[in-house]
Amino acid sequence: MVIASLSSGDLLADRRADYAEMLAEGGDLVAAAELMAAAMELAPAWAAGWFRLGELREKGGDMRGAAQAWREALRLEPADRLGATLKLALIGEASVPETPPAEFVEALFDDYADRFDASLLGKLDYRVPQLIEAAIQGSGRSRFSHGVDLGCGTGLMGEKLRPICERLDGIDLSAEMLRKAEARGVYDRLIKGDISEWEAGRWVDLVTAADVFMYVGTLDTVFRQVAGMLARNGLFVFSVEVSDGDELVLRESRRYAHSQAYVERELAAAGLQLWAITRETIRQDRGEAIKGLVVVAAPS
Repeated sequence: MVIASLSSGDLLADRRADYAEMLAEGGDLVAAAELMAAAMELAPAWAAGWFRLGELREKGGDMRGAAQAWREALRLEPADRLGATLKLALIGEASVPETPPAEFVEALFDDYADRFDASLLGKLDYRVPQLIEAAIQGSGRSRFSHGVDLGCGTGLMGEKLRPICERLDGIDLSAEMLRKAEARGVYDRLIKGDISEWEAGRWVDLVTAADVFMYVGTLDTVFRQVAGMLARNGLFVFSVEVSDGDELVLRESRRYAHSQAYVERELAAAGLQLWAITRETIRQDRGEAIKGLVVVAAPS
């Protein structure tokens, strides 16, 4: 989310914020934070400005000041569309939430929708749809009566699922992502909703989640939802960003990573049996290979 695109409503405050960004781009983070703080004196009710001030202070090493700014952003916007709760957790000023704020995830992907495909495919070497497609093929199954694509986004996974599903549903929190998915024309039905709360209303025999659970956090609820909708012969195929240490980690990217032990335990607790699990490079991020797990599970 580009903070400069979120106006304060005060022209002078906006100008100071723009100058602060110029200073930050030039590497003078202390001066940038000071100028942004001056902008906030003119627009004290600007939640996005407080959030950006927190980011500038964090980059300049002023963690106490960053926390103060993010708390003010959170006070002004309790729904936390900007993700201040996650930033506070990352600097040790709040406990790590079990799930990210839904409004943050929705706003993030609404903002990202227009450049999502180009970014993932052109810059980040995104491989999860192909990896999940291969995992499904490796299961020996080649045809499904009803598939559900959790967190379907713009429909990249749906393109892989359409040829093997007689009926295909997609669900996503972001209206803008769903608009892109509708234009792709691969789903029979698209639903705007939270994947942890939605129920299919009938048995399905394939559920996928491609690069989704890093924006979910704890997985017990969604795993139970999937277990409740899967037909006896159904498959659940998904990816996670993998953590080699702690079982559930909030990373600097504000994405969650899950350990293999965590995934296996939560699958078992939900009544799902692990069929296959592989460790893969799922995409690139700032020149770094991001490792993940591709998992195939079924009802026990």
